[in-house]
Amino acid sequence: MSLNTNCIFCNIIKDNTLASIVYKDELCTAFMDNQPVNAGHVLIIPNEHVELISELDERTASRMFVIANKINSAIRKSSLKCEGINYFLADGEAAGQEVFHTHLHVFPRYKGDGFGLVFGEDYKNRPSRELLDTTAERIRKYL
Repeated sequence: MSLNTNCIFCNIIKDNTLASIVYKDELCTAFMDNQPVNAGHVLIIPNEHVELISELDERTASRMFVIANKINSAIRKSSLKCEGINYFLADGEAAGQEVFHTHLHVFPRYKGDGFGLVFGEDYKNRPSRELLDTTAERIRKYL
């Protein structure tokens, strides 16, 4: 397992940094975010230092989402305020990634909690079907 001594998440995995662990197995660790959107905000990380999810092996990436679903269910059953759940993964600096170790956020949501996404001006302009089809083909050819 490769870890980076300068990475805060790797140090959590190695127990060199305090964290409130929710779940841990051979592939992933889940712990409370110390700057939560709402109470119950959990981060799920691979136990190997991998910056982008596209560089992560399929088994570990899949495991992260299996754990996310279990945590989702647990949050909903808990006494935490929760009317919905967001999953959020920023993959790369331009996407808002701040810690360069893949991590999936799972956090409860409720009306009026103040969290939201801001869409650019072009968001309201829907692309043509032709453009959508062309874009789909550009992606499909690399699958």
